[in-house]
Amino acid sequence: MTEKKSPSKFMAPLQISETLAAVIGKGPMPRTQVMKEIWGYIKSHNLQDPNNKRDILPDAPLAAVFGRKTPVNMFEMTKLVNQHLS
Repeated sequence: MTEKKSPSKFMAPLQISETLAAVIGKGPMPRTQVMKEIWGYIKSHNLQDPNNKRDILPDAPLAAVFGRKTPVNMFEMTKLVNQHLS
């Protein structure tokens, strides 16, 4: 008989702030799904810098999540989004 493993903390559903929910929808959802939804939003709204695809040019809803309107590097994006997860 095999034991079912409990989901890792990495895959545990997290609560999403109202600010982030305005961009990706209501939670809870795992961190991996949150990032997938954010990338979907970025691509569907054409928010990547055409000259440097690593930079995100936030629109108003995404700027509220990031806390600034200036470009955000995709590597610092995760840190900024984590502030909206609990």
